[in-house]
Amino acid sequence: MKKSDFFFELPENQIAQTPIEPRDHSRMLCLGRESGEVAHRHFYDLPELLQAGDTLIVNSSRVIPARLFGVKEFTGGAMQFLLLEQKQKDIWEVMVKPGKKAKVGSRFIFGDGLLVGEILQVVEGGNRLARMYYEGSSIYPILEQIGKMPLPPYITANLEDQERYQTVYSKTPGSAAAPTAGLHFTPELMDKLRAKGVRIAEVTLHVGLGTFRPVKVDEITEHHMHSEHYYLPKETADLINETKQNGGRVIAVGTTSCRTLESVATKYGKIQEDEGDTSIFIYPGYQFKVLDGLITNFHLPESTLIMLVSAFAGYEHTMSAYQIAVKEGYRFFSFGDAMFIG
Repeated sequence: MKKSDFFFELPENQIAQTPIEPRDHSRMLCLGRESGEVAHRHFYDLPELLQAGDTLIVNSSRVIPARLFGVKEFTGGAMQFLLLEQKQKDIWEVMVKPGKKAKVGSRFIFGDGLLVGEILQVVEGGNRLARMYYEGSSIYPILEQIGKMPLPPYITANLEDQERYQTVYSKTPGSAAAPTAGLHFTPELMDKLRAKGVRIAEVTLHVGLGTFRPVKVDEITEHHMHSEHYYLPKETADLINETKQNGGRVIAVGTTSCRTLESVATKYGKIQEDEGDTSIFIYPGYQFKVLDGLITNFHLPESTLIMLVSAFAGYEHTMSAYQIAVKEGYRFFSFGDAMFIG
């Protein structure tokens, strides 16, 4: 298939700039995986679509305030770091701006000295490896103090409450972007689901900024996916296997949860506890091994994410649903509306 097969026209005013309040009042387009039928609901209707014995898999990764504004040591020239991935305890791959100032050996000061970054190496694509110096045992409290949320480039509005770019169940720091399908959940909605007999289990996949990287090749099979770190705990593996044995459905909240489950199942031929890195690329023709349902947002044209959705729901069903969503005025991308595919 070609990249252009996944193009659709999207009016700019349908790119959500701010989140809906309350979280679960976003709209939700429901798509029948087999039939292609479309229904229009709200996210707070989710308990009506699930049954006792179903299991939701959520991604507990927490976005780190990874955008840092500082100055070059001695000269005072402005510098921006974006922490992309923790390679070792205090060594990070970072995106720098402006790059010409970030030569090997240069040092940059953030938060009036709370954090200092030293450039160690220039890596492929122009990013840098930097050693971060700070007092204390962890960098994360300092990032919470001086860092800014790395909002996607298509969001230009200011985010008043940084917690709105976190899921209510986030707890493991490490993502450079939110697993946005989970942004619609509230604690109250999760309590309603549990009361109905729906189980909720966690995986962790730290989302990299590669999630926004465009597909540049015409033939999608030639696209190389970025790698992301995941962990699937034993209790989640046990619950998934029990759900399958009892005839329940396993429903992934977001493409990140989906890719974690399918990565482990591809690796072992079954679901079990596992930790590692995945660069799985799911596009039409892929045979799903775990998923029975998917909750996701509306994704960018020609992105790997719409390709994954097309693999699960079927290409024609997906592109038709997207045309309906545009026509019906749904809000798109990170702070946009949701889809339920089942």
